[in-house]
Amino acid sequence: MRLNRNSGLALLLIAVGSLILLNKMGMHTGHLIGYLFPVAMIGLGWLGIKNDRTIIGLILIAIGSLVLIVKLSGLIAILVAIGLIVCGISSLRRKSRAY
Repeated sequence: MRLNRNSGLALLLIAVGSLILLNKMGMHTGHLIGYLFPVAMIGLGWLGIKNDRTIIGLILIAIGSLVLIVKLSGLIAILVAIGLIVCGISSLRRKSRAY
């Protein structure tokens, strides 16, 4: 099977359809489906901007981004906490070496 430009989109559609079908058949795919919708909105917004539908594209990207940020807020909070801890430890090490 040769992959060309349209093959990637076809494989993506097959994968997404398979995940939705598995979810409907009772094999829950977890939170993956919940992240799929905002990512699809962002992708459609980018496609809208690419096809000179700037306002609709920006609206879709904004809504999709906000929904994705809300869904990833727990992960973002963990990353911020780890960053604060690392920054605090490095600050303590710098002060202890100066004395």
